Amino acid sequence: MDGRPSFLKSGERARLFPVLAETSKEGRTLSVVLSSIAYVEEFGAKLFASIGQKKGARTKVEMFTEIVFAKSDTKVRPDGLVVLTTGKRQWTALVEAKIGNTTLDLPQIESYLQLARDNGIDAVITLSNQFTAQPDHHPLSPQKASLRKVGLFHWSWMFVMTQATLLLAAKAVEDVDQARILSELVRFLSHPSTGVKGFERMPSVWKNVVTAARGDAPIKKNSPEVKEIITAWHEEVRDLCLIMSRLLQTQVEIKLPRSHRNDQKKRVGDDSELLSVKQRLNCELDIPDTANTISIEANLRTRSILLSMRLAAPGDKKSSLARVNWIVRQLSKTNSNEIHIRAIWPGKSQATQASLEELRENAEILISGRDKKMILTSFDVLFIRELSGKFSGPKTFVDGLEEAVPDFYEHVGQHLRAWTPSAPRLRGKTEPSDVSPQAIQKEIEDKRPADFAEERAQSASGGEEVRFSQDLGEKRDGIEASDKG
Repeated sequence: MDGRPSFLKSGERARLFPVLAETSKEGRTLSVVLSSIAYVEEFGAKLFASIGQKKGARTKVEMFTEIVFAKSDTKVRPDGLVVLTTGKRQWTALVEAKIGNTTLDLPQIESYLQLARDNGIDAVITLSNQFTAQPDHHPLSPQKASLRKVGLFHWSWMFVMTQATLLLAAKAVEDVDQARILSELVRFLSHPSTGVKGFERMPSVWKNVVTAARGDAPIKKNSPEVKEIITAWHEEVRDLCLIMSRLLQTQVEIKLPRSHRNDQKKRVGDDSELLSVKQRLNCELDIPDTANTISIEANLRTRSILLSMRLAAPGDKKSSLARVNWIVRQLSKTNSNEIHIRAIWPGKSQATQASLEELRENAEILISGRDKKMILTSFDVLFIRELSGKFSGPKTFVDGLEEAVPDFYEHVGQHLRAWTPSAPRLRGKTEPSDVSPQAIQKEIEDKRPADFAEERAQSASGGEEVRFSQDLGEKRDGIEASDKG
């Protein structure tokens, strides 16, 4: 085939309408997706940017499927190949796809990494229904030697579909025909027959670990059960971000500390320790233009989900009561009985908490018994969803969480606004001449006429002229001394 890379023995260009066997569901789905990435400029640019590759207007994108390498074991056959060419620079990646319940296989991916090194290919991209926090994290953990000189990236099918959905929602695809192609891709991936799906259930060990937490039984940080749960939790959190992205038509991300962004193993270790010591799972979602991130905590001991946002108290409200009224007013449009407000006080003072319903009746209960001179500093707006027995179910837990987060956003998140100080106002000065050095000197003289009487007398009698810059400093010193006296 003309234009096919020299290291390929055979391969077909990815097609929007592939002619493949009915049994080749993965091949058909991958061909449609890869060709859409190649045809729709903005879609390709967005996906490649997620793995650190810039696609400019002059970048040529070529996609191949059913590839066979000229120099390799014919049994080692990745599903696809990506070729990006910008001028003399070329970047290539092998693609491996799994659909439905099929998961990625570590030995297979390591063989593709070796194949990439042998042929000078820059990266391996995998697609499946598995989820990761970011594309440079991966569901599998190959040996470090396997990753030498070859990048490894992962896109979930839901991630791909969500990026397409967001582009359409923002009307960010300029070409009408390309927008139609992208719309058809979303329709295609949304159909159950493709095998594309979100995260649906925690592992089977979930119920046993929840039972152990309820009974104060030890949960070992390094046990296989804990690792399995943390891996599943990270997948669910990522899927939750994609769900919220589609609901809000804006990009919702997991907020990770730098140490977790750079080291996936550290994130797993820290979250495993939290589960072991405190019987909790947590994360934060970053939604654009909201008052703060949304904190999510799943408490295995109480079998509840706690969602919260923290807001600094308004600096222009001088009393704690006025500050409480400020936060209550922001939630005037919500009628949920699951909302509580926690007041944070300075120093080591214990926080106080009351339900939103109680505070609507009497805002003072949040500050009762506190010294009036002590002013609260911030608020946590809490949303507590009790799941009870549903918490232990691998599927009902996921369902409950995916219902609670949109509910919290509807009743709380979209209504809260962070306080910001007002812009400074002009105080009677409306012209530049009103703040000239001469005007400032006159203002000082007018405020203390007696202090300048002697100077004016000397000026009237022809005394030595006093320069403004020197006089202003001396007179200000005199005013300060007079005030102290």
